[in-house]
Amino acid sequence: MTHRRTLIGALAAAPALAALPAAAQDGPFPNRPIRILLAFAPGGGTDLIARTLAAPMQGVLGQPVVVENRPGAGGNIATEAAASARPDGYTILMGNHGPMSVNVSLFRNMRVDPERALEPIGLVADAPLVVVVGPKSRAQTLTELLAEIRAGNGGTTYGSASNGSASHLAAALMLQMSGLTAEHVPFRGAGPALTDVVAGHLHFMVTTLPSVVGLLNGGQLRPIAVTGEARMAVLPNVPTVAETIPGYKATAWYGLLVPRGTPAPVKERLFVAMRQALSDPEVIRRLRDEGAEPSTMDGEAFARLIRWERERWAPVIRQANITVD
Repeated sequence: MTHRRTLIGALAAAPALAALPAAAQDGPFPNRPIRILLAFAPGGGTDLIARTLAAPMQGVLGQPVVVENRPGAGGNIATEAAASARPDGYTILMGNHGPMSVNVSLFRNMRVDPERALEPIGLVADAPLVVVVGPKSRAQTLTELLAEIRAGNGGTTYGSASNGSASHLAAALMLQMSGLTAEHVPFRGAGPALTDVVAGHLHFMVTTLPSVVGLLNGGQLRPIAVTGEARMAVLPNVPTVAETIPGYKATAWYGLLVPRGTPAPVKERLFVAMRQALSDPEVIRRLRDEGAEPSTMDGEAFARLIRWERERWAPVIRQANITVD
């Protein structure tokens, strides 16, 4: 009889146990390695920022934090992998503006809506881009570059890291706000595009600082503006685009997200670890050396940023008739 009562009690408790969050069943979080999925290949800006963050987060959390690159489909592969992962805090996505806010306007058949499938933990960093010109351009200022583009009557060329990339959209927005047109030439990565700017085959490009810093230091390219709201500490004498085109802003941002349904205490633990990592002076220095500004934005504010970026880029993409599939 005692055995029967024990068995009945265990069966009755089973549904309640199954209803517990995954993290509660696994024990205190974290108790095993955490992975950060990355939508891009090793060596790029997103990869560098993720690896800069992972080491100090590992120290705070007391478990290995491993960066796993899942490039492809404009970032959609990593996004889908993160969205389908168990919502227990052990799979994090390092999301940026492309997969989170832009792709929904670029891809006709997205299998996952990141805004519905993922929950933001917080913004890690915000990185302005740099407008650079090559030897074919005599422009020393953005005003002079815009005058060259206007005189070119649509024949001026500019490169980008790929169709629909941050470099493409930042240039398209600049042209639209100036009432100008130019011919876009997409490449597979910033490196090949910059090579053509240096060679004089392209007139200008908007690109990330890490991709161009060596060429700037070598005098092969000339920076004439940065795309953020404020001047960059590493390029203090280079004005913002907004100083010439009021209201302009285009940055590459990076933040952490988890699968929807992740328990609130787990999300809070990850946010605290992220904030502590971003307060490390060495982390701050490394991010700023790459042209990125560490952020203190929490999950709710990050969610609003994702929505705002989604809404602001949609008309830019439509007007420029940008498609990728």
